[in-house]
Amino acid sequence: MATLVNPVHCIVPPHIIRALLEHKDKRIREIALRTLAASIRSRERRNILGRLPLRAAAGEKTRSIYDAKHNWNSTGTLARKEGDPPAADAAVNDVYDGFGHTYDFYKDVLNRNSIDDHGMELKGFVHYGQDYDNAFWDGQEMNFGDGDGVIFVGFTKALDVIAHELTHGVTQNTADLQYHTQSGALNESFSDVFGSLVKQYVKKQTADKADWLIGEGILAAGVHGEALRSMKAPGTAYDDSKLGGKDPQPAHMDDYKDLPDDEAGDNGGVHINSGIPNHAFYLLATELGGHAWEDAGHIWYDTLKQLWPTAQFQDCANVASQVAGQAFGAGSKQQQAVRSAWSEVGITVAEPGSRVPSRRRRAEAAAPANGALKKQLAHVVEELQKVVEEMG
Repeated sequence: MATLVNPVHCIVPPHIIRALLEHKDKRIREIALRTLAASIRSRERRNILGRLPLRAAAGEKTRSIYDAKHNWNSTGTLARKEGDPPAADAAVNDVYDGFGHTYDFYKDVLNRNSIDDHGMELKGFVHYGQDYDNAFWDGQEMNFGDGDGVIFVGFTKALDVIAHELTHGVTQNTADLQYHTQSGALNESFSDVFGSLVKQYVKKQTADKADWLIGEGILAAGVHGEALRSMKAPGTAYDDSKLGGKDPQPAHMDDYKDLPDDEAGDNGGVHINSGIPNHAFYLLATELGGHAWEDAGHIWYDTLKQLWPTAQFQDCANVASQVAGQAFGAGSKQQQAVRSAWSEVGITVAEPGSRVPSRRRRAEAAAPANGALKKQLAHVVEELQKVVEEMG
């Protein structure tokens, strides 16, 4: 097990990028290689820079959007800063607005002053790389690719994607959940939850009217799917060989995927097993009804603030129940709904004062998959290295 200290959080999971490496179109294969190479370069950059927050004066909304001009690093021309009128570039305006909606949600709903709760500047780069098939938070800023036009059509129009990635920064500054196995899946899940809530808040949707999709609108025409993930029905967001087949997310612990705790295994399936806590939140929100960002959202946010880096699903369930009991009263409908939601995904909330061991990783079960995935990637290693060298 190799815990990633400074991971780069990408919206498109590794198993989809691997599928693109097998695409019949040579151009798509090359784009996938470049996408992987860019992730490596970004991770190296983050390891060098560490976690140095960029802060603005407390209480101010400060947005800076840059045009990367298809370079493979976070440099570019300032295209729009806080208070500027709309730019001619739609991608710049999409990110400017998305940053604003996310900031407003955290400020107005959760009383949080930006990502770090100290007025951190929201900085983003559009047109990152050439046909880059991803968007990511690198610990300091956001980077958005334009997509290849065949599988993905850009990442700036999806508000939930923007809010998802910025929420990784919120998690980094609260629970700081380690990015592997169950703690990593919780990290991804909190981003999906608040990504969806920001979208619902802007649209003023009630829980029963929301689509509960993550990444709706970023898939190109001809791809059989609605989005990258579905919180309402994990495992149903897409079904297309171009994306590696059927959406692999589980909705219940019975279907938990024990994957290798390395990059080939998505660090233990962080983008896959997140379907379980995602579905728990969906069940809670729809059971309580009304606006999901109200009672359900506050319970989840307070839970995030009380978790710790190695927290597991069981820990999250226990803390969420305790938070609901403290906020709304022991035995309240909110607390009962929390307990019921986790029970429906296969996790029994511990009784107050009792100790329930966290679910252990089954390393033996992961070993065969580990070998298979490494073999699948072996034939692209040399090509990937060439691409990295080519990109300088």
